[in-house]
Amino acid sequence: MNFKNIQLEIAQGVARLTLNHPPANTLSVETLREISTAVDAIAQNDAVKAAILTGAGKFFCAGAHIKEFPEALGSEEKGEEMARYGQAVCDKIEQLNKPVIAVINGPCLGGGLELALSCHIRLATNDAQLGLPELKLGLIPGFGGTQRLARLTNVALAYEFILTSRVVTGAEAEKIGLVNRALPLDQLMPEAEQLSRLIAEEKSAVSVARAITAIRYGRDATLADGLKREAQLFGELMTTHDATEGVNAFIEKRPATFNDR
Repeated sequence: MNFKNIQLEIAQGVARLTLNHPPANTLSVETLREISTAVDAIAQNDAVKAAILTGAGKFFCAGAHIKEFPEALGSEEKGEEMARYGQAVCDKIEQLNKPVIAVINGPCLGGGLELALSCHIRLATNDAQLGLPELKLGLIPGFGGTQRLARLTNVALAYEFILTSRVVTGAEAEKIGLVNRALPLDQLMPEAEQLSRLIAEEKSAVSVARAITAIRYGRDATLADGLKREAQLFGELMTTHDATEGVNAFIEKRPATFNDR
């Protein structure tokens, strides 16, 4: 599969999707299309159990490709279309029933942060810059930032973060729950690879998928509805080969051998 602005590599059950659109890995329409195609390929490949999303060079992603914005100026319809397409790509990542780990290796701004917010786990370098500066352009985050940031952290922080165009370091982002962990650059990818292998090699894909489904469902549901959905998914898993294997392996004090069914 040939791409112009991204790279997709698959090895040992882990897909690595790298943004490679110099100099700052901005999200042009073409780049977003390629990301969407790559996510489809990951979803359809049963050999892929987890994915890593990162950026080539010194940037994770500096945001949307602003040079494409003038063609939408003056048109509410084109502006909404632009936002909806970016949202659709981010939604596709979030809806993937395989975990995606964002490896934020450098500046992660605007649409770049919105892309990272759609991932299931986020790791960043200690000095990475993260922010949603769209109000400086007279705009607002349009790829889901106003919605996911408030849900991931809290509403008050989302107001401050977006209205002031505040930019934080990876270390600060860890403190406010924006990223799971902040690490030195040389430890960043090894940590992501360790996490992805832990999932890809030691877990059943059917239970991973249902765990993601349960967590995602519960984010926007009442506790009662979330618990009901959790119980349904738990029941479904009780009928799978891998649940039988996992329970028997535990009782027999041996490693489980899952076959993802």
